[in-house]
Amino acid sequence: MGAGHTHPLYRASGSPVHRLPPEVKIAAMVTFTLAVVATPREALWAFGAYALLVAAVAAAARVGPGWLLRRSLIELPFVLFAFALPFLGAGERVEFLGLRLSEDGLYGAWNILAKGTLGVLASLLLAATTTTRDLIVGLDRLRCPQILTQIATFMLRYLEVLVGEARRMRVARMSRGDDPRFVWQLRGFAAGVGALFLRAYERGERVYLAMLSRGYSGRMPVVWQGGGAATAGQWAVAATVPAVAAAVAATALALT
Repeated sequence: MGAGHTHPLYRASGSPVHRLPPEVKIAAMVTFTLAVVATPREALWAFGAYALLVAAVAAAARVGPGWLLRRSLIELPFVLFAFALPFLGAGERVEFLGLRLSEDGLYGAWNILAKGTLGVLASLLLAATTTTRDLIVGLDRLRCPQILTQIATFMLRYLEVLVGEARRMRVARMSRGDDPRFVWQLRGFAAGVGALFLRAYERGERVYLAMLSRGYSGRMPVVWQGGGAATAGQWAVAATVPAVAAAVAATALALT
């Protein structure tokens, strides 16, 4: 873990958002998302305010809009479903460009599109400013169940090992004339996946026994977490965005 594992979404930078402890960023992202979800779909102005908050955080984190838009394409299936709702929804119909669209379907499509996009953008900003290791450390400091953080830690630590093992098995198959592009060779591919699972399981057993022999007690050592937890000032800085989002949501609920 000391090697500094990162993920493809992480963007190294010295921005103020990058320097914040991971636990405050995780808490801020979750609180912001909950505020967005709690906002009535009819409060269109509120979603504009949320978009401005996301843009402000992206600017502070030095994450460009093009990068965010390209990565947000992961929600494309939900967007396609949202566009179908005005045609499939029931209730009163409205005329638009010669089409009779469902009013409830329009609101439903807007609800999915707006809330889903804001949630994806908030998650992308968290991933872009926090390494995978720091995410696990932040979850541990937030008292996430130890079993979850340990599983995530081991997965992060040995994922590259398993990927390398799978690559070597693939090279061995190809050197023996196997070509997984052909349908009739899927059986061999499935057998390889099963062998990889058994190897991973056996290696995990050996690693776990080795850890027990070195004093592992079921909890990651404190020294692994690096620096100290967030200060009150850092919590206050990170709470700015979710506090504004909560105020916007409360106002929208009161006006609806």
